[in-house]
Amino acid sequence: MPASSSDIILHNYPQSPVAEKVRVAFGIKGLAWHDVEIPRLPPKPQLTALTGGYRRTPVMQIGADIYCDSQCIIRELERRYPTPTFMPSSDSGLMWCLSRWTDGELFSLGVKIVLGAAGDNLPSDFAEDRGKLYLGSDWAAGLKKANAQLPHLVAQLRAPLTWLDNNLSDGRAFLTGAEAAAIDAQFYHVVWFIRGRWEGGPALLSEFQHLERWEKTVRSIGHGTVSSLSAEEALALALSSEPTSMSQVADNEPQGLTVGTPISIGPDVESGEQRVEGIVRSADASTVSIERVSDEAGTVCVHFPRTGYRIEL
Repeated sequence: MPASSSDIILHNYPQSPVAEKVRVAFGIKGLAWHDVEIPRLPPKPQLTALTGGYRRTPVMQIGADIYCDSQCIIRELERRYPTPTFMPSSDSGLMWCLSRWTDGELFSLGVKIVLGAAGDNLPSDFAEDRGKLYLGSDWAAGLKKANAQLPHLVAQLRAPLTWLDNNLSDGRAFLTGAEAAAIDAQFYHVVWFIRGRWEGGPALLSEFQHLERWEKTVRSIGHGTVSSLSAEEALALALSSEPTSMSQVADNEPQGLTVGTPISIGPDVESGEQRVEGIVRSADASTVSIERVSDEAGTVCVHFPRTGYRIEL
């Protein structure tokens, strides 16, 4: 059955840990979605035609609304599909604050371990691309440093794994209790990455019996119901659709944004990535959405988180 403008489409590839986070999120909510497999390395022409240049994985598409970054994706899934909730406890604000660490420093630590352990065995094009994204412009020196400091990096990871294991030692199924939450997916993707991409991962994780039990429980959730879709079909769907997001800017906007303000936006790190340009359609404390028009995708609304992204007027 062809996709409709209300269907969920995820642009991703199987080995992506951040995409795994979102795939688990689909499983928590029991959602059906379409899988568009994208290249692991640029160029990604059908993806960037939708996003305006953003190339990171994953990207979620619903019609002509395009959601960049997993924090933006998870927030939108909760808005559209509130039951079962991603926030089963009363601590949603604290969980969002903690997610900035799981998705930031903790994931970066995992990347340094995986890249550092691989060392010279990494394909040169992959090493250069991921090195720039996660280690900065002097990525080659960063890789050598990560390789030399591997025992230190593993020690830094072992501490939070111990905390998680202690948290789960009372027999709870998930991190906040009996029900799966977004924070389970946000921690799980780092554990999934370490286990699958670092040869020392399984041995390290075997130290933590409660964490491994939790890991198996999260894995058993699955990814919802998935069907394949081509990149060309997804692009054609955007072209035949219109964005459905509202046009408004919340009060107390610190950067002076208004509906129609031209901006560019991109990750708040120096990685050499192309910034996305458009006009503001909506903005609040958590999200900014820009409207842009192209021959390939028509009129789309591209949504970004405020946290971790820099807006330039």
